[in-house]
Amino acid sequence: MPQIAQLPEFLSSQIFWSLVFFGLTFFVIGRGMVPKVMGTVELRDNQIADDLAAAQAARDAADEQEEAWRKRENENRAAAQATIAEAKTKAAAKTEATLAKAQTKIDAKLEAAEAAISEARTSAMAEVETVAAEATQDIVSRLAGAKVDKRTARSAVKKALANG
Repeated sequence: MPQIAQLPEFLSSQIFWSLVFFGLTFFVIGRGMVPKVMGTVELRDNQIADDLAAAQAARDAADEQEEAWRKRENENRAAAQATIAEAKTKAAAKTEATLAKAQTKIDAKLEAAEAAISEARTSAMAEVETVAAEATQDIVSRLAGAKVDKRTARSAVKKALANG
């Protein structure tokens, strides 16, 4: 084959030009472009690291603010609970005082009513005794035909009421 027979003539020339081409490519890309690309990558990495650090700082600041807010909120809640408890205590004391006044008034009215009832009972009993004594006088005079004085009739009625 003629192509294989020509190979030793052109092989050294092809190797030479391949080395020249790859050498130029190495120096242009390896020494010119790669450092620029690596610089860009390093800048990008630094920017990402700075952004992550800023994000972490912002997160830490937000956590501190949230903790401070929670602390203030808990203090406010405790103060509100104390105010509510104080208001309940005051209201209970005021209600108790009002109830005590009302109970005093009710007790006074009850005592007055009991006194009035006792007086009415005494008065009614006196009237009953008087009516019973008069009825006794009338019954004795009609049935027995005897006359009984008021004092004797009243005495008999009192004994009958006391026994009965």
